[in-house]
Amino acid sequence: MRSDSLLRMLEVIDDYAILFLDRHGNIENWNKEAEKIKGYTAEEIIGHNISVFYNEESKRNRLPELLIEEAKLKGRAQHEGWRIRKGGELFWGFITISAIYDDNHQVVGFSKFVRDLTAKRQLEKTTEEYARELEIKNKELEQFVYIASHDLQEPLLTVKNFVELFKDEYQDVFDDNARLYLQFIDRSTERMRNLIKGLLDYARLGGQQAKCLVDCNQLMDSLQNDLFGSINATGAEIYYKDLPIVYGFETALRQLFQNLLSNSLKFKRPGVAPKIFISVVGNDNFWHFEFKDNGIGIEERYKEKVFIMFQRLHSTTDYEGYGIGLSHCKKIVELHGGTISVESILNEGSTFSFTLKV
Repeated sequence: MRSDSLLRMLEVIDDYAILFLDRHGNIENWNKEAEKIKGYTAEEIIGHNISVFYNEESKRNRLPELLIEEAKLKGRAQHEGWRIRKGGELFWGFITISAIYDDNHQVVGFSKFVRDLTAKRQLEKTTEEYARELEIKNKELEQFVYIASHDLQEPLLTVKNFVELFKDEYQDVFDDNARLYLQFIDRSTERMRNLIKGLLDYARLGGQQAKCLVDCNQLMDSLQNDLFGSINATGAEIYYKDLPIVYGFETALRQLFQNLLSNSLKFKRPGVAPKIFISVVGNDNFWHFEFKDNGIGIEERYKEKVFIMFQRLHSTTDYEGYGIGLSHCKKIVELHGGTISVESILNEGSTFSFTLKV
C-alpha cells in the first residue's frame, strides 16, 4: 500500500509518531519517533489495533472506532486527549488520522500522526493553576488593604476630631509644651491618614477600569493646566511634542504622567528653574518614554529604592510627600505590560524611562 522509501523519508520528522494503518485501524508500519513516543518496538506493535493506545473509558466509548469512521467519511479526523504508552504510562497526545485512497478513490488504509504534548499540557496546567492562585491572592490582598484602610481611618478620624475639640476647649490652659505635643499628634494623624489613602489608591490601581485610546499630547496639555500653580511658582519649562496615542487605563496613565511631572517640579535644585523634557520612541511592541529633568538627582544606590512604597530619600522638612508616587508609577507601568527605571546624576538631574505596550 505504501513504499518503504516513503517511510524512510518520514523518519527525518522529529516529534511526530507516524503510523500506517489498514482499513480496520490495525498497525502496518511506523517510524522511529513512534517507538520513542509509544514505547513499543515495531516488532511488538505491528498487527495490533490502535485501540491498544487508548484507556478503558475511551474503549467503552468506542473512540478509536469512531475516529476511524470519521476519517473514512470525511477524509480526516483529529483528537486531543490522554493516550497510553507501553507499561500503562499516560501521555497527552494530539492525533490526526487521514484516509489513504486507491485509484478508484476507495479507502485502503490510513496514516496517523501523533504528537506528544504532555510537557506542554503540564506547563499550561501549572501556569493556569499559578494564575488562579495569583488571582485569589491578589483579591485577598486587595480586600485586606481595603478593609484595613477603611478600619484604620475611623480611629484616626476620631483622634483628629478629639484633638480639635481638646484644642478648642482647653487652649487657654495649654503651655508651650502642650501645644507642641498636640501639634505632633495632629501632624502624625494627618500623615497616617495620607499614608492609608495612598495604600488604598495603590490597591485600587487597574481595578474595574476599561482600557481606551489616550492621546498623550492632550493628557499633557490638561496636566499643565492642573499643575499651573506649581509650574508658575517654580518657573518651570516643560517641553514635549508628537506624543503618541496609547491604549490603556486613562485614569492610571494620567496619574503616571502627573506623578512624574510633580516629582520633577518638587525635587528641583535651589535657585534653578525646572526644565522637563518628555520624549518617546516606538517600535512594533513598545512605546519608550523618557521624562528628563535638571533637578537634584538621585544617588546610584537609591535607584531601585525610589520605586518601593513609603521609601523616602529626604526628610519631610526638606521635601513634602509620603513616598508613594513612584510606587504608583511602577504599578501603573506594569499594568500596561512595561517596565520603569531611572538614570540620575546628583545635582544634575534624573531621567525616568518607562515602556508601555503597543
